[in-house]
Amino acid sequence: MKPSIPYNRFTLRNIFPMIAACAALWSGLCCGGSSSPHVNSNSVSTSGSNVQPITVNSGPTGNYTNGAFTSITVCAPGTSTCQTIDGILVDTGSSGLRILSSALTISLSQQKSSDGNPVVECLPFVSGYTWGPVQSADVQISGEKASSVPTQVISATDFPVPTSCSDQGASENTLDALGANGILGVGNFAQDCGGACATTGASNPGLYYECPSSGCIVIAQSLAQQVQNPVALFATDNNGVILELPAVTAPVASINGSLVFGIGTQSNNGLNGATVYALNDLGNFTTSFNNQSYDQSFLDSGSNGLYFLTASTTGIPVCTDATFFYCPSSTQNLTATTQGSNGTSGQIKFSVANADSLFNNNLTAFVFADLAGPNSLAGFDWGLPFFYGRNVFTAIEGKTTPGGTGPYWAY
Repeated sequence: MKPSIPYNRFTLRNIFPMIAACAALWSGLCCGGSSSPHVNSNSVSTSGSNVQPITVNSGPTGNYTNGAFTSITVCAPGTSTCQTIDGILVDTGSSGLRILSSALTISLSQQKSSDGNPVVECLPFVSGYTWGPVQSADVQISGEKASSVPTQVISATDFPVPTSCSDQGASENTLDALGANGILGVGNFAQDCGGACATTGASNPGLYYECPSSGCIVIAQSLAQQVQNPVALFATDNNGVILELPAVTAPVASINGSLVFGIGTQSNNGLNGATVYALNDLGNFTTSFNNQSYDQSFLDSGSNGLYFLTASTTGIPVCTDATFFYCPSSTQNLTATTQGSNGTSGQIKFSVANADSLFNNNLTAFVFADLAGPNSLAGFDWGLPFFYGRNVFTAIEGKTTPGGTGPYWAY
Protein backbone atom coordinates (compact mmCIF):
# COMPACT_ATOMS: atom_id res chain seq x y z
CA MET A 1 0.00 0.00 0.00
CA LYS A 2 2.00 2.86 -1.34
CA PRO A 3 1.20 6.02 -3.30
CA SER A 4 -0.09 5.27 -6.77
CA ILE A 5 1.21 8.67 -7.90
CA PRO A 6 4.63 9.90 -6.75
CA TYR A 7 4.65 13.14 -4.80
CA ASN A 8 7.42 14.94 -2.99
CA ARG A 9 7.48 13.46 0.48
CA PHE A 10 7.71 16.92 2.02
CA THR A 11 4.34 17.89 0.57
CA LEU A 12 2.16 14.83 0.00
CA ARG A 13 3.27 11.54 1.42
CA ASN A 14 2.22 7.93 1.44
CA ILE A 15 -1.32 8.39 0.22
CA PHE A 16 -3.19 6.42 -2.42
CA PRO A 17 -1.91 3.15 -0.90
CA MET A 18 -1.71 0.29 -3.35
CA ILE A 19 -3.92 -2.66 -2.54
CA ALA A 20 -3.76 -5.31 -5.23
CA ALA A 21 -7.27 -5.85 -6.51
CA CYS A 22 -6.72 -9.56 -6.09
CA ALA A 23 -5.84 -9.48 -2.41
CA ALA A 24 -9.19 -10.72 -1.19
CA LEU A 25 -10.59 -12.10 -4.44
CA TRP A 26 -8.01 -14.50 -5.76
CA SER A 27 -6.35 -16.08 -2.75
CA GLY A 28 -8.35 -19.27 -2.86
CA LEU A 29 -8.32 -19.44 -6.65
CA CYS A 30 -4.77 -18.47 -7.48
CA CYS A 31 -2.32 -20.68 -5.59
CA GLY A 32 0.45 -23.35 -6.26
CA GLY A 33 3.99 -24.60 -7.05
CA SER A 34 7.17 -24.25 -5.07
CA SER A 35 10.26 -22.14 -5.56
CA SER A 36 13.32 -20.82 -3.80
CA PRO A 37 12.87 -17.15 -2.86
CA HIS A 38 16.67 -16.58 -2.72
CA VAL A 39 16.51 -14.57 0.50
CA ASN A 40 18.98 -14.04 3.32
CA SER A 41 18.80 -16.04 6.53
CA ASN A 42 17.29 -14.21 9.49
CA SER A 43 16.04 -14.74 13.01
CA VAL A 44 12.57 -13.85 14.29
CA SER A 45 12.18 -12.22 17.71
CA THR A 46 9.63 -13.94 19.92
CA SER A 47 9.69 -11.97 23.16
CA GLY A 48 10.08 -8.43 24.47
CA SER A 49 7.87 -5.52 25.44
CA ASN A 50 8.45 -4.10 21.94
CA VAL A 51 7.59 -7.30 20.04
CA GLN A 52 4.15 -7.86 18.52
CA PRO A 53 3.29 -11.24 16.96
CA ILE A 54 2.09 -11.23 13.35
CA THR A 55 0.72 -14.01 11.17
CA VAL A 56 0.58 -14.30 7.40
CA ASN A 57 -2.60 -16.25 6.69
CA SER A 58 -5.97 -16.01 4.97
CA GLY A 59 -7.08 -13.11 7.16
CA PRO A 60 -10.50 -12.40 8.67
CA THR A 61 -12.29 -13.09 5.37
CA GLY A 62 -10.62 -16.49 4.99
CA ASN A 63 -9.38 -15.80 1.44
CA TYR A 64 -6.54 -13.26 1.63
CA THR A 65 -3.22 -14.10 -0.05
CA ASN A 66 0.10 -12.85 1.40
CA GLY A 67 -1.42 -10.67 4.09
CA ALA A 68 0.45 -10.00 7.36
CA PHE A 69 -2.09 -9.60 10.18
CA THR A 70 -1.88 -8.66 13.83
CA SER A 71 -4.08 -7.43 16.67
CA ILE A 72 -4.21 -4.04 18.38
CA THR A 73 -5.96 -2.67 21.45
CA VAL A 74 -7.80 0.65 21.18
CA CYS A 75 -9.37 2.57 24.03
CA ALA A 76 -11.58 5.60 24.34
CA PRO A 77 -9.00 8.30 25.14
CA GLY A 78 -8.10 8.52 28.81
CA THR A 79 -10.40 5.66 29.84
CA SER A 80 -10.28 1.92 30.51
CA THR A 81 -12.99 1.32 27.91
CA CYS A 82 -10.94 -0.76 25.49
CA GLN A 83 -11.23 -3.34 22.74
CA THR A 84 -8.73 -5.70 21.16
CA ILE A 85 -9.21 -6.08 17.40
CA ASP A 86 -7.55 -8.78 15.36
CA GLY A 87 -7.26 -9.12 11.59
CA ILE A 88 -5.40 -5.80 11.25
CA LEU A 89 -3.18 -5.67 8.15
CA VAL A 90 0.42 -4.62 8.87
CA ASP A 91 1.45 -2.12 6.20
CA THR A 92 4.91 -0.58 5.93
CA GLY A 93 3.83 1.24 2.77
CA SER A 94 1.44 3.69 4.44
CA SER A 95 1.20 5.64 7.66
CA GLY A 96 -1.76 5.74 10.01
CA LEU A 97 -4.24 3.50 11.77
CA ARG A 98 -7.53 2.69 10.01
CA ILE A 99 -10.25 0.53 11.56
CA LEU A 100 -13.49 -0.69 10.04
CA SER A 101 -16.46 0.73 11.91
CA SER A 102 -18.02 -2.73 11.76
CA ALA A 103 -15.11 -4.09 13.81
CA LEU A 104 -15.46 -1.49 16.59
CA THR A 105 -17.64 -2.11 19.63
CA ILE A 106 -16.57 0.97 21.60
CA SER A 107 -17.14 4.66 20.91
CA LEU A 108 -14.18 6.90 20.13
CA SER A 109 -13.92 10.68 20.27
CA GLN A 110 -14.90 12.45 17.06
CA GLN A 111 -12.44 15.04 15.78
CA LYS A 112 -14.00 18.43 15.00
CA SER A 113 -12.94 21.17 12.61
CA SER A 114 -12.33 24.77 13.70
CA ASP A 115 -15.99 25.40 12.82
CA GLY A 116 -17.11 22.60 15.13
CA ASN A 117 -18.03 20.17 12.36
CA PRO A 118 -17.02 16.47 12.22
CA VAL A 119 -13.78 15.77 10.31
CA VAL A 120 -13.88 12.91 7.79
CA GLU A 121 -11.16 11.50 5.53
CA CYS A 122 -11.19 10.06 2.03
CA LEU A 123 -8.14 7.92 1.30
CA PRO A 124 -7.87 6.93 -2.38
CA PHE A 125 -6.39 3.55 -3.26
CA VAL A 126 -5.44 2.13 -6.64
CA SER A 127 -8.40 -0.23 -6.34
CA GLY A 128 -10.79 2.23 -4.69
CA TYR A 129 -11.05 4.37 -1.57
CA THR A 130 -11.76 4.30 2.16
CA TRP A 131 -14.07 6.90 3.69
CA GLY A 132 -14.84 7.57 7.32
CA PRO A 133 -14.58 9.94 10.26
CA VAL A 134 -11.34 10.85 12.00
CA GLN A 135 -11.62 9.83 15.63
CA SER A 136 -9.16 9.70 18.54
CA ALA A 137 -8.05 6.51 20.26
CA ASP A 138 -5.47 5.44 22.78
CA VAL A 139 -3.56 2.65 21.03
CA GLN A 140 -1.66 -0.22 22.62
CA ILE A 141 0.43 -2.75 20.68
CA SER A 142 2.54 -5.19 22.68
CA GLY A 143 4.00 -3.07 25.53
CA GLU A 144 3.88 0.17 23.54
CA LYS A 145 1.24 2.87 23.99
CA ALA A 146 0.23 6.05 22.16
CA SER A 147 -2.43 8.44 23.42
CA SER A 148 -5.17 10.25 21.50
CA VAL A 149 -4.08 8.99 18.10
CA PRO A 150 -6.08 10.46 15.17
CA THR A 151 -7.49 7.36 13.46
CA GLN A 152 -9.69 6.81 10.43
CA VAL A 153 -12.82 4.82 11.28
CA ILE A 154 -13.83 3.40 7.92
CA SER A 155 -17.56 3.74 7.29
CA ALA A 156 -19.68 4.87 4.36
CA THR A 157 -22.81 5.26 6.47
CA ASP A 158 -21.86 7.79 9.15
CA PHE A 159 -21.50 10.61 6.63
CA PRO A 160 -22.61 10.72 2.96
CA VAL A 161 -19.69 10.10 0.61
CA PRO A 162 -19.11 13.15 -1.64
CA THR A 163 -18.66 12.53 -5.35
CA SER A 164 -15.11 13.93 -5.13
CA CYS A 165 -14.33 10.84 -3.04
CA SER A 166 -16.55 8.21 -4.65
CA ASP A 167 -15.13 9.19 -8.05
CA GLN A 168 -11.84 7.64 -6.86
CA GLY A 169 -13.19 4.17 -7.68
CA ALA A 170 -14.76 1.30 -5.80
CA SER A 171 -15.59 1.55 -2.12
CA GLU A 172 -13.21 -0.34 0.23
CA ASN A 173 -15.41 0.39 3.23
CA THR A 174 -16.48 -3.15 4.15
CA LEU A 175 -14.72 -6.26 5.40
CA ASP A 176 -15.34 -8.10 2.14
CA ALA A 177 -13.89 -5.24 0.10
CA LEU A 178 -10.91 -4.44 2.35
CA GLY A 179 -10.09 -8.01 3.35
CA ALA A 180 -9.04 -6.85 6.83
CA ASN A 181 -10.59 -5.34 9.96
CA GLY A 182 -8.24 -2.41 9.56
CA ILE A 183 -4.81 -1.26 8.47
CA LEU A 184 -1.86 -0.51 10.74
CA GLY A 185 0.24 1.88 8.64
CA VAL A 186 3.77 1.79 10.09
CA GLY A 187 5.59 3.37 7.15
CA ASN A 188 8.36 5.94 6.89
CA PHE A 189 6.27 9.00 7.72
CA ALA A 190 4.62 10.39 10.82
CA GLN A 191 1.36 11.42 9.12
CA ASP A 192 -0.58 10.05 6.19
CA CYS A 193 -0.43 13.19 4.06
CA GLY A 194 1.91 15.86 5.38
CA GLY A 195 2.27 19.49 4.40
CA ALA A 196 0.03 19.42 1.34
CA CYS A 197 -3.06 18.59 3.38
CA ALA A 198 -2.20 21.41 5.79
CA THR A 199 -2.49 24.01 3.03
CA THR A 200 -5.45 25.61 1.31
CA GLY A 201 -6.03 26.04 -2.40
CA ALA A 202 -5.20 23.95 -5.43
CA SER A 203 -2.17 22.27 -3.86
CA ASN A 204 -4.37 20.55 -1.26
CA PRO A 205 -5.10 16.99 -2.52
CA GLY A 206 -8.51 16.95 -0.82
CA LEU A 207 -8.18 14.06 1.61
CA TYR A 208 -9.77 15.75 4.63
CA TYR A 209 -13.32 17.11 4.87
CA GLU A 210 -15.55 18.77 7.38
CA CYS A 211 -19.10 17.52 7.24
CA PRO A 212 -21.87 19.85 8.43
CA SER A 213 -25.46 18.79 7.75
CA SER A 214 -25.37 20.68 4.46
CA GLY A 215 -22.67 18.36 3.02
CA CYS A 216 -18.95 17.62 3.20
CA ILE A 217 -16.34 20.09 1.96
CA VAL A 218 -12.54 19.84 1.67
CA ILE A 219 -10.52 21.50 4.44
CA ALA A 220 -6.90 22.02 5.38
CA GLN A 221 -5.80 19.63 8.13
CA SER A 222 -2.87 20.45 10.41
CA LEU A 223 -0.11 17.90 10.82
CA ALA A 224 -1.13 17.14 14.41
CA GLN A 225 -4.75 16.44 13.39
CA GLN A 226 -3.94 14.18 10.46
CA VAL A 227 -4.19 10.41 10.78
CA GLN A 228 -0.95 9.48 12.55
CA ASN A 229 1.55 6.64 12.43
CA PRO A 230 1.07 5.33 16.00
CA VAL A 231 4.71 4.27 16.29
CA ALA A 232 5.91 7.86 16.00
CA LEU A 233 3.79 8.70 19.07
CA PHE A 234 5.15 5.95 21.35
CA ALA A 235 7.06 7.21 24.39
CA THR A 236 10.01 4.98 23.47
CA ASP A 237 10.91 2.69 20.55
CA ASN A 238 9.36 5.34 18.30
CA ASN A 239 11.94 5.74 15.52
CA GLY A 240 10.81 2.86 13.31
CA VAL A 241 9.89 -0.81 13.07
CA ILE A 242 11.34 -4.14 11.99
CA LEU A 243 9.19 -6.64 10.13
CA GLU A 244 10.58 -10.13 10.74
CA LEU A 245 9.26 -13.12 8.78
CA PRO A 246 10.78 -16.55 8.12
CA ALA A 247 11.81 -17.72 4.66
CA VAL A 248 9.17 -19.40 2.50
CA THR A 249 10.37 -22.15 0.16
CA ALA A 250 6.98 -23.62 -0.79
CA PRO A 251 3.34 -22.49 -0.57
CA VAL A 252 1.90 -22.94 2.93
CA ALA A 253 -1.28 -22.01 4.76
CA SER A 254 0.37 -19.62 7.24
CA ILE A 255 3.61 -18.46 8.82
CA ASN A 256 4.35 -16.58 12.04
CA GLY A 257 6.61 -13.57 12.49
CA SER A 258 7.07 -10.43 14.54
CA LEU A 259 6.68 -6.69 14.32
CA VAL A 260 9.46 -5.18 16.45
CA PHE A 261 9.24 -1.53 17.50
CA GLY A 262 12.29 0.73 17.57
CA ILE A 263 15.63 0.63 15.79
CA GLY A 264 18.69 0.43 18.03
CA THR A 265 16.67 1.26 21.14
CA GLN A 266 16.81 -2.17 22.79
CA SER A 267 18.95 -5.29 22.64
CA ASN A 268 16.53 -6.97 20.23
CA ASN A 269 16.26 -4.27 17.55
CA GLY A 270 19.81 -3.45 16.48
CA LEU A 271 20.65 -3.08 12.80
CA ASN A 272 23.09 -6.01 13.08
CA GLY A 273 24.89 -5.18 9.87
CA ALA A 274 21.82 -4.44 7.76
CA THR A 275 22.48 -2.12 4.83
CA VAL A 276 20.73 1.27 5.07
CA TYR A 277 18.97 2.53 1.94
CA ALA A 278 18.09 6.21 2.25
CA LEU A 279 14.98 7.41 0.41
CA ASN A 280 14.87 10.05 -2.31
CA ASP A 281 12.71 13.18 -2.26
CA LEU A 282 9.73 11.13 -3.45
CA GLY A 283 10.03 8.71 -0.54
CA ASN A 284 11.31 5.94 -2.81
CA PHE A 285 14.60 4.32 -3.80
CA THR A 286 15.92 2.95 -7.09
CA THR A 287 15.73 -0.54 -8.51
CA SER A 288 17.95 -1.46 -11.47
CA PHE A 289 16.76 -4.30 -13.67
CA ASN A 290 17.91 -5.38 -17.13
CA ASN A 291 20.20 -2.34 -17.38
CA GLN A 292 17.40 0.12 -16.62
CA SER A 293 16.91 2.14 -13.44
CA TYR A 294 13.51 2.78 -11.84
CA ASP A 295 13.48 5.40 -9.11
CA GLN A 296 9.79 4.91 -8.26
CA SER A 297 10.52 1.77 -6.26
CA PHE A 298 9.58 0.96 -2.69
CA LEU A 299 9.16 -1.72 -0.02
CA ASP A 300 5.56 -2.38 0.93
CA SER A 301 4.31 -5.18 3.19
CA GLY A 302 0.76 -4.13 2.35
CA SER A 303 1.10 -5.34 -1.26
CA ASN A 304 0.48 -9.05 -1.60
CA GLY A 305 2.92 -9.68 -4.45
CA LEU A 306 6.03 -8.42 -6.20
CA TYR A 307 4.59 -5.84 -8.58
CA PHE A 308 7.04 -4.57 -11.16
CA LEU A 309 7.11 -3.00 -14.62
CA THR A 310 4.79 -4.25 -17.35
CA ALA A 311 4.45 -7.36 -19.49
CA SER A 312 5.77 -5.48 -22.51
CA THR A 313 8.88 -4.42 -20.56
CA THR A 314 9.60 -7.70 -18.78
CA GLY A 315 8.49 -10.07 -21.52
CA ILE A 316 6.54 -12.02 -18.88
CA PRO A 317 2.91 -12.61 -19.87
CA VAL A 318 0.06 -11.75 -17.53
CA CYS A 319 -2.64 -14.25 -16.65
CA THR A 320 -5.57 -14.27 -19.05
CA ASP A 321 -8.13 -14.39 -16.25
CA ALA A 322 -6.32 -12.10 -13.80
CA THR A 323 -4.20 -9.50 -15.59
CA PHE A 324 -2.88 -8.15 -12.28
CA PHE A 325 -0.67 -11.28 -11.98
CA TYR A 326 2.13 -12.67 -14.13
CA CYS A 327 1.73 -16.15 -15.62
CA PRO A 328 5.04 -17.24 -17.23
CA SER A 329 5.14 -20.70 -18.82
CA SER A 330 7.82 -21.65 -16.28
CA THR A 331 9.11 -20.02 -13.10
CA GLN A 332 11.45 -17.12 -13.85
CA ASN A 333 14.49 -16.63 -11.59
CA LEU A 334 15.50 -12.99 -11.80
CA THR A 335 17.98 -10.53 -10.30
CA ALA A 336 17.68 -6.81 -9.57
CA THR A 337 19.75 -4.25 -7.68
CA THR A 338 18.28 -1.88 -5.11
CA GLN A 339 20.02 1.47 -4.56
CA GLY A 340 19.54 4.09 -1.86
CA SER A 341 19.98 7.82 -2.30
CA ASN A 342 22.97 7.51 0.06
CA GLY A 343 24.84 5.44 -2.55
CA THR A 344 24.35 1.99 -1.02
CA SER A 345 23.30 -0.89 -3.23
CA GLY A 346 22.56 -4.58 -2.99
CA GLN A 347 21.53 -7.44 -5.24
CA ILE A 348 18.09 -9.03 -4.92
CA LYS A 349 17.30 -12.46 -6.33
CA PHE A 350 13.61 -13.21 -6.78
CA SER A 351 11.32 -15.61 -8.58
CA VAL A 352 8.12 -15.17 -10.58
CA ALA A 353 5.86 -18.20 -10.85
CA ASN A 354 2.71 -18.78 -12.87
CA ALA A 355 -0.05 -17.40 -10.63
CA ASP A 356 -2.73 -19.66 -12.11
CA SER A 357 -0.62 -22.73 -11.38
CA LEU A 358 0.18 -21.45 -7.89
CA PHE A 359 -3.44 -21.00 -6.96
CA ASN A 360 -4.88 -24.05 -8.70
CA ASN A 361 -2.30 -26.47 -7.31
CA ASN A 362 -2.36 -25.20 -3.70
CA LEU A 363 -5.97 -24.60 -2.77
CA THR A 364 -5.31 -24.44 0.99
CA ALA A 365 -2.20 -22.24 0.80
CA PHE A 366 -2.19 -18.47 1.33
CA VAL A 367 1.56 -17.77 1.56
CA PHE A 368 3.53 -17.56 -1.71
CA ALA A 369 7.10 -16.31 -2.14
CA ASP A 370 6.96 -16.03 -5.94
CA LEU A 371 3.62 -14.32 -6.60
CA ALA A 372 4.13 -11.31 -8.87
CA GLY A 373 2.37 -9.00 -11.27
CA PRO A 374 2.74 -5.80 -13.32
CA ASN A 375 2.94 -2.37 -11.68
CA SER A 376 0.96 0.53 -13.12
CA LEU A 377 3.69 2.91 -11.90
CA ALA A 378 6.24 1.08 -14.07
CA GLY A 379 8.58 0.78 -11.09
CA PHE A 380 9.11 -1.91 -8.44
CA ASP A 381 6.65 -2.47 -5.62
CA TRP A 382 8.53 -4.96 -3.45
CA GLY A 383 5.53 -6.42 -1.67
CA LEU A 384 5.25 -8.95 1.15
CA PRO A 385 7.15 -11.78 -0.62
CA PHE A 386 10.25 -9.55 -0.44
CA PHE A 387 10.00 -9.68 3.37
CA TYR A 388 10.09 -13.47 3.63
CA GLY A 389 13.42 -14.50 5.15
CA ARG A 390 14.53 -10.91 5.82
CA ASN A 391 14.46 -8.56 8.78
CA VAL A 392 13.33 -5.34 7.11
CA PHE A 393 13.79 -2.02 8.96
CA THR A 394 11.52 0.98 8.27
CA ALA A 395 12.90 4.20 9.81
CA ILE A 396 10.54 7.14 10.34
CA GLU A 397 11.30 10.60 8.95
CA GLY A 398 13.18 12.91 11.28
CA LYS A 399 13.85 10.18 13.85
CA THR A 400 17.40 9.44 14.98
CA THR A 401 18.65 5.86 14.68
CA PRO A 402 22.06 4.13 14.72
CA GLY A 403 21.80 4.00 10.92
CA GLY A 404 21.21 7.74 10.57
CA THR A 405 18.11 9.91 10.51
CA GLY A 406 15.01 8.51 8.84
CA PRO A 407 13.42 8.00 6.45
CA TYR A 408 15.16 4.89 5.20
CA TRP A 409 14.81 1.14 4.73
CA ALA A 410 17.43 -1.32 5.83
CA TYR A 411 17.86 -5.07 5.29
